[in-house]
Amino acid sequence: MIPINKPWLDDDAKQEVLNVLAENSLTSPAKNGGKRVQDFENLLKSYLNVKHVIAVNSGTSAIHASLLSLGIKPGDEVILPSFTFVATANSVVATGAKPVFADINIDDYTIDFADVEKKITDKTKAIVPVHLYGHPSNMDKLNTIAKDKSIKVVEDACQSLGSLYNEKQTGTIGDLGCFSFYASKVLTTGEGGAIVTNDDDIYEELLMIRNHGMVNGYDTRVFGLNLRLPELCAAIGISQMRKLNQMLELRKANAELLFEGLKGFEQNGILKLPKEPENNKFNWYLFTVGFKENSHRELVKNSLLKVGIGATVYYDPPVHKTPYYDDTENKSESNADLLPNTTWAWNHVLSLPVHPLMDKNDLNTIVKTFENSL
Repeated sequence: MIPINKPWLDDDAKQEVLNVLAENSLTSPAKNGGKRVQDFENLLKSYLNVKHVIAVNSGTSAIHASLLSLGIKPGDEVILPSFTFVATANSVVATGAKPVFADINIDDYTIDFADVEKKITDKTKAIVPVHLYGHPSNMDKLNTIAKDKSIKVVEDACQSLGSLYNEKQTGTIGDLGCFSFYASKVLTTGEGGAIVTNDDDIYEELLMIRNHGMVNGYDTRVFGLNLRLPELCAAIGISQMRKLNQMLELRKANAELLFEGLKGFEQNGILKLPKEPENNKFNWYLFTVGFKENSHRELVKNSLLKVGIGATVYYDPPVHKTPYYDDTENKSESNADLLPNTTWAWNHVLSLPVHPLMDKNDLNTIVKTFENSL
C-alpha cells in the first residue's frame, strides 16, 4: 500500500531520539522549553526568516494558542473556510468564539476573500485563512481587508511549510502563523506544531499560554494549558529540518511527473490539475485534482485503492456539514449552507500522494490507473 503520506524517518532521526533517551531528558517545564525544543525553534526561525517561533504539541494547539494570545473570547466571531480539517474550527470554539464559515475559490481551494468581506460584522475579530494542500491563500487581499477593519489574521499554515507567497514563507505574512508537524505533514515530529510571529508582546504571551500561564514557578498570570512540545519530538524535528529542502524537492519532482502523466485528461476537460500561480510556490503536500464529474472521481478513487494507492477525499464532509457543526445550537449564523464552491469541492476533488518515499513506478501506476479507468 502506498499511503497518502508517509514520514521519512532515517538513522539520523533514530540517533537523535536515542540521544534524548540516553540523557533522560524527555521534556522540560521551563518557560523557554528544553534544549532540543529551543534548537528546533531556532532552525525553524532561520528557515522561515521570522523573529519568533514557539513550538507546541500540535497544529491545533498552535491555532488555539494564537487566538488566545489575540484576546479572542466568547461573543467574538472568527471567519474561516469550512473546507479544512475540523481542527481549525475546533480551535475557534475552544476560545468560546463563534466560527463563521466563508466559501473557497475553485482554482486553489483556499478561502474566497470576496466572501470573507461579506461575512464581516462588528463581532469579527480574526480571519483564519487555510493554505490548503500547501496552496497559499491570497494574503495581499486578506491583509488589506483585515487592516481596513482592524481585524487580525492568523494563518493556518499547518499544511504549507515550505510554500511561498510572493517569495515569502506562508505563515509569516499575517499577524501569526501556525504549523503542524503531525506524522503526515511535509516535516514531522510525530505530533507537534509551531506558532510564528514578529510581535515581541505576542511572543511573550504565547510562552505563558504554552505553559499553564506561568513564568516562574506556580505564578500563573494568564490562562494557559500544557501545550509543550516534548524533547523527543523536537529531536525528530531537528533531524527532519536537515533534509527539509531535499524532501520538498522530491515532492516537487513527483508532482511534475504526475502532472505530465495526467495533463491529457485536463486537455480533454475531464479534470483540473493543480498549478502554481505566478509568484507562488507549492510545497506539494498533496496533489489534488478536481473532476468534472463526481462519478469519474469515485471510479478513479476506487480503482487506485484496489491497486494499493492511498488516494483520499479531503474533506468529506466539510466542517459545516459534520454532525457537531450542523447542529442548530452550534451552526454559524452566516448561512453556512450557502457555500457553493465548498460543496462542489467536497464532491469533486481527490488527493493523490506525491511524498518523497514514492518512486517512478508508483507514479506510473497512478497514471496507468487513470488511463484504465477513464
